[in-house]
Amino acid sequence: MSSTTLEEKQYLLRFRCDTKSHLTVLDHDICATKCPDKICTVFCPAEVYKWEGSRMQVGYEGCHECGSCRIGCPYQNIKWEYPKGGHGIVFRLA
Repeated sequence: MSSTTLEEKQYLLRFRCDTKSHLTVLDHDICATKCPDKICTVFCPAEVYKWEGSRMQVGYEGCHECGSCRIGCPYQNIKWEYPKGGHGIVFRLA
């Protein structure tokens, strides 16, 4: 029996992206001043959150819709909504 890596499993995911993000950082100043560890850049399995310069960048196009950002931000500074109907993640079975 072969084991499958997380990267191989993520390759099976496909996304139908909307033009509008379903993820919103509510206050970028909170990320900059109150959150030195930028924990969302660590716990998101899709690496959607990236700290660049002085601002949190959100690459919503690759979101796995797991909701970890919704509960993991210690400042409740991320608004998470389901993508608009027909958009978002599509699981493909191997």
